[in-house]
Amino acid sequence: MDYKFKTKPYKHQITALENSWNKETFAYFMEMGTGKTKVLIDNMSMLYDRGKINGALIIAPKGVINTWREQEIPLHLVDHIDYKCVSWQALINWKQQKKLNTLFETGEDLHILIMNVEALSTTKGTAFAYKFLSAHRALMVIDESTTIKNPKTKRTKNILKLKPHSQYRRILTGSPVTRNPLDLYSQCEFLDHRHLPFSSYYSFRNRYAEMKNIHTMGGREIQVVAFFKNLDELSDILKTFSYRVLKKDCLDLPEKIYMKRTISLTPDQRKLYEQMRIQALAELNGKRVTSTIVLTQLMRLHQIACGHFTADDGTIQAIPNNRVDELMDVIDESEGKSIIWAHYQYDVKHIIEALVKEFGPGCVVDYYGLTPQNERQGNIKKFQEDPKVKFLVGTTQTAGYGITLTAANNVIYYSNGYDLEKRLQSEDRAHRIGQKNNVTYVDILAEDTVDQKIVKALRKKINIASKVMGEELKEWI
Repeated sequence: MDYKFKTKPYKHQITALENSWNKETFAYFMEMGTGKTKVLIDNMSMLYDRGKINGALIIAPKGVINTWREQEIPLHLVDHIDYKCVSWQALINWKQQKKLNTLFETGEDLHILIMNVEALSTTKGTAFAYKFLSAHRALMVIDESTTIKNPKTKRTKNILKLKPHSQYRRILTGSPVTRNPLDLYSQCEFLDHRHLPFSSYYSFRNRYAEMKNIHTMGGREIQVVAFFKNLDELSDILKTFSYRVLKKDCLDLPEKIYMKRTISLTPDQRKLYEQMRIQALAELNGKRVTSTIVLTQLMRLHQIACGHFTADDGTIQAIPNNRVDELMDVIDESEGKSIIWAHYQYDVKHIIEALVKEFGPGCVVDYYGLTPQNERQGNIKKFQEDPKVKFLVGTTQTAGYGITLTAANNVIYYSNGYDLEKRLQSEDRAHRIGQKNNVTYVDILAEDTVDQKIVKALRKKINIASKVMGEELKEWI
């Protein structure tokens, strides 16, 4: 490859590009933290330089849209390529329309449209994607392609209808089989129906799964998977159009890999957040305040961003939010075991409920203030030794010190506290003697809230609990 990288690639990233860069369709099955986004951007640059494409449609979950536009593309896209990059928004004002119009201007620029996958469930979003693809020689990308694993959903059907209008297609995911091998059918169908030698999803299912009939509580008969079969054959087929790599295979990766996943506040959250923000500013304005008052104001805003609010009488009110959904998306991208840290006990309970609902009883242990003392050591042992236990959910206040959790190579911060020491200590529960793999740290944060500033401060190793005072807090909120 005669290509000068803007950022130095790792060996496995070069291998991925060598296997894929000029192919019409390809799958990057690269574990979270191995840099599949950089690989895709380099591949996009190579195709543009060769005159193969002049446009790219990137379809991704909401949580990574801003990361693509504001971080990854500016960081990795080579400097000699002039480009226009616009994110789709469902509510379009005249400013947004002006930005979208730039994607259809003539010239030599690379035109990049980034859409959240939910937009492809709508007529409006699908129509605009079609207009964009029709106007360009385009690369079409599905980031976290397990979002189209269900062939019955509207977004999957719409995306499959759009695929013939693209010249090149890529899918990216860290874990292509999130529940079972049947998840692969739609992902591979998006690339090229010829990749899998089956005329339909049902013929694919019959080849790789044995089904059985069961009766539901309501007396209805449904089909479920009894067991899978012929998986070696399926694995060999996938190898012909994909590249698979795990963190443990990448010896040149840094020991710690940091990532962010951004969510939007729901309308209910935003309304409450703005009310509380204005109230906090009013209370702080022109007053001499103590650190206790400052942190109380910060905590109230932070709670709303996390999806709940503690009233003055001590009762907790739930607020509709996107946080658990984003957590599940991160988990779908992860291999191996995960530690999930939350700042509030309320969140710990809801995370555990969601995990049990999704993965079944016995998949999770807890370690927080309400975990009985006589169960804590046993929960650590289960997490470290029992392959059925995939998750440990806890608070950094309780579990962030003195315990070893090296069975995990993923650490997810569902929410952060303000204490730098607790953050650093909690990071090191997985990253310590006995850890044989690289560790990925993922922060989930709500955009345009104190959430982002908390994470930024902790990443800069600032102890918020002792640093933030009145005037500084005003800038935050």
